[in-house]
This record gives sequence, structure tokens and C-alpha cells, in this order.
Amino acid sequence: MHADFQPCVYITASARHGTLYTGVTSHLIQRICQHRDGSFDGFTKLYGVKTLVWFELAGTMHVAIAREKQIKNWQRRWKIELIEVTNPEWRDLAEELGLPPLPSSSRT
Repeated sequence: MHADFQPCVYITASARHGTLYTGVTSHLIQRICQHRDGSFDGFTKLYGVKTLVWFELAGTMHVAIAREKQIKNWQRRWKIELIEVTNPEWRDLAEELGLPPLPSSSRT
């Protein structure tokens, strides 16, 4: 297995209690950078969903994808509760992983 490969499910937000996006990746930092710089057209770029507010590591991509599907089917309030259990301030967890802070116009 490649050293950078770490299956993960994550939630990004446009703001505190704002638009949420649930995704899956094998390289979280790279994916968050893509959300931040708008590399991909689509939902997260359209709605400015750039702030990493929750993530969960998984042993395999199969497990991560199953968890992503489970969370995507949840009610919005359940997702908010999931975030607030470990991140009640809706901090940008990407900063704790070594990424620079988002510009103030992009912060939650």
C-alpha cells in the first residue's frame, strides 16, 4: 500500500450550519486542497464548501465508501450532531493537518 493512501470519509461545510458535503478519498489533504482551490467543477465549488469540519479514517476504501453512503442518507440534523460531537466550534480541521488557514472571506 502507498504511504499516502489512507481511506477516509469526510464532511466539508460552507459555514457553521451551512451547506454540507460528504465525500470519500484515499488522500484527505490532497482532496481538501482540491476543494479549497476549486479544481473540480460541481457542488462544492458552486456552494463554496471548503472547510473540513469532520473526518473519519477507515481501514479500506470499501469501508470508507460504505460509511460515506450511510452518512449521505442521514438527515441533516444527524450530520450536524456528528460534526458537533468532536468539533462543536466548527473549526477548520485542515489547519490541524498542516494546511494554511482559509482566507477570511472563505471561513466558516
